Amino acid sequence: MEGLFEGKLVRLAGIDPEELSKGFARWSRDSEYKRLLDSDPPRLHSPKAIKEWLEKHHDEDLTNSYWFAIRALEDDRLLGDADLTVINWGGREAFVGIGIGEREFWGKGYGTDAMGLILRYAFTELNLRRVSLNVFEFNQRALRSYEKAGFQLEGRQRQFIQREGRRWDLVYMGILREEWLALNGRKAG
Repeated sequence: MEGLFEGKLVRLAGIDPEELSKGFARWSRDSEYKRLLDSDPPRLHSPKAIKEWLEKHHDEDLTNSYWFAIRALEDDRLLGDADLTVINWGGREAFVGIGIGEREFWGKGYGTDAMGLILRYAFTELNLRRVSLNVFEFNQRALRSYEKAGFQLEGRQRQFIQREGRRWDLVYMGILREEWLALNGRKAG
């Protein structure tokens, strides 16, 4: 059996607020990373401010949030982070967010590998029924990655964001447990 937290290119690890705050501060200086991640105008924050925010929010609600650092298998380098937030335990539904901050690792399968690990965790460990996400229409690389992971288009919020002199949609995607099982050659149990 594959490792729960280790894929072909990455592994999921616990959050280290000290290290992650430095990574976030560095990645936030990359305006393209910020525009792919967030609809708010980019802001720069110090590692100290980010660390304080991380420590406060990481411990707030551990029963509904599962937050991971994404690390490269080859050298254990911090590449980004991912979070899985259960929004409805009764319906077994969660929302996932992922970001690869190190630009040299974009478009090389690291994010897709990390998403596969997160989905494995969601469906085999948490016994979730559905995982959802949203992504800006202009982020074609992420859309392709999410489709490879098995996510299906579920809708869009038209003209959600202004970027590059035009309006773009916010795309909603989701994957069901049985779709993930079929994609990964597993049987429902």
